[in-house]
Amino acid sequence: MRRIIVSTYVTLDGVIEAPQKWSLNYFDEEAAKFATDQLFAADALLAGRETYQSFAEAWPARTGDFADKINSMTKYVVSTTLAEPLEWNNSTLIKGDVVEEVAKLKQQPGQDILIYGTGRLANTLLQNGLIDEHRLWVTPIIWGRGRRIFEDMDTTLLELIDTKTLPSGTVILTHTLATKV
Repeated sequence: MRRIIVSTYVTLDGVIEAPQKWSLNYFDEEAAKFATDQLFAADALLAGRETYQSFAEAWPARTGDFADKINSMTKYVVSTTLAEPLEWNNSTLIKGDVVEEVAKLKQQPGQDILIYGTGRLANTLLQNGLIDEHRLWVTPIIWGRGRRIFEDMDTTLLELIDTKTLPSGTVILTHTLATKV
């Protein structure tokens, strides 16, 4: 069974909005290696409309191993407003029951399915037990404004399974759903 991995940049005060404005100063060589290893362990991306549109605008024009990998991957997009055909190659629209469709994706053979960011899609999947790992890249900055992680979530118990401290001061916290209280 495939795993679904969520990877999210977050400030110390819980902001996830517009990470390109506050996270880049904390992206060092070790962060690049972790991000590359994470991407190459996956063979599919799963995204909501906003993430998909921002990635579809940025990545096709880029080159290099990371860009080539992300551009060639299968991309599953959850949206009620987009229509096929989607502009970014290898992109498929999921319009039906998201929980049911993603559960089916997990049953297919393949590598990890990667979600960047923690929006409504990731929260829905987390609350329905479909997220295998949630990796929070906690950057040592207080941003003070913007959309926060886990807004409008029900109580969900998580278990810390790994930590990695990067030279920049970013700490990657990896959680899974708790199996016990």
